[in-house]
Amino acid sequence: MRAAILIATLFAAGTAQAKVPLSDVKPINDGLTAVAIADHIRVNCDNISARLVVAWRYIGQLEDQAKEMGYSEDEIEDFVTDKSEKKRVAGLAADYIRAHNAQPKDAKTLCALGRAEIAANSPIGQLLREN
Repeated sequence: MRAAILIATLFAAGTAQAKVPLSDVKPINDGLTAVAIADHIRVNCDNISARLVVAWRYIGQLEDQAKEMGYSEDEIEDFVTDKSEKKRVAGLAADYIRAHNAQPKDAKTLCALGRAEIAANSPIGQLLREN
């Protein structure tokens, strides 16, 4: 009997653990960063545009994934609209751009990065198309 109570208590404690902040959930952050990178490329490169239906579907999948992890719609909305989180993700996007031999304010290098991402069919490239 004591073993059953102990097991029930441990199970309840495990399910009641606090969720980590969405900013610490790698798959969500990687997805949002990919969206931010693709958006930065399409805004700054006249020859590349967004695949909007694909992008909205991808964002919806990220939202569904967060919900499956136990986050509410309000928690997700608060996270994606938070100014400091937007700034943090933009910084991650800029870091990625620089790490891939492009400059965030240089259209020529951004277009080259965009074409490379499209050719690689990367998560970023899947959100873009060459005009």
